[in-house]
Amino acid sequence: MNGTAITVLSDNRAAYGLEAEHGFALWIETAGQKILFDTGQGEAMPRNAETLGIDLGWADSIVLSHGHYDHTGNLPVALERAGRAELLLHADAIRTRYSIHASPKPIGMPLGAREAVRAAGDARCRWVTQPVELDAGVWLTGPVPRETSFENTGGPFYWDADGLEPDPILDDLSLCVRTNAGWAVCLGCCHAGVVNTLQHILRELGGTKILAVIGGMHLRHADSERLERTAAALEEYDIPYLYPCHCTGEAATAFLQERFPKAVQPVFAGLKISF
Repeated sequence: MNGTAITVLSDNRAAYGLEAEHGFALWIETAGQKILFDTGQGEAMPRNAETLGIDLGWADSIVLSHGHYDHTGNLPVALERAGRAELLLHADAIRTRYSIHASPKPIGMPLGAREAVRAAGDARCRWVTQPVELDAGVWLTGPVPRETSFENTGGPFYWDADGLEPDPILDDLSLCVRTNAGWAVCLGCCHAGVVNTLQHILRELGGTKILAVIGGMHLRHADSERLERTAAALEEYDIPYLYPCHCTGEAATAFLQERFPKAVQPVFAGLKISF
């Protein structure tokens, strides 16, 4: 195919006839690659793929943006159906991890998914420690440096249930595709911060233009300063298309919609974006 097509397979909202869930997954087709980016939480992702006529067995690569349950829940299904696909992830993705509000909540990769990673072994897994080019102009960011003063991981995340070891979520990766009009950037939850991520892409991978950003920005707990400074940075990038979804949060999405009424677009499972 010419160009790039991105289809949302799993999100908190869904088109009529498809299933919504608190999860995220994208199907990305470029000239040389078919990529499953994250695998959702429950059964919505594979069922939506089937309804949309997408065979997961076509995948050349399965990419995990990070190791939280709502992005890795269907990994065993994906690995089984896409038997020839390479799995790309950071080593921290398989660690046990928690979110602690009133009480600890396990939020790491489900046991079945961790077992599937171990069964896949090093022959099938690529452990991402730096930017990786999957195909001509198709890149994974690798771990993103945390440089801005106003961005954080977006929540009380820890390695342990007692809250003694903060989890910096260094496994947070994004995928970007170079188009003639700039980078199309796919985020998982962007725990590294969307501004940090875009800075990293332009510095490490080149170019001066971001065409589109789609995915979770984890701004649902962001204070007014972070929202304002994020919007100011996005304004400088002059991004034509913004697709905030999943963990961005309704209030933050509404804020971005007000600031960028022409750029912000609705997102739902079943949405197809072509560049």
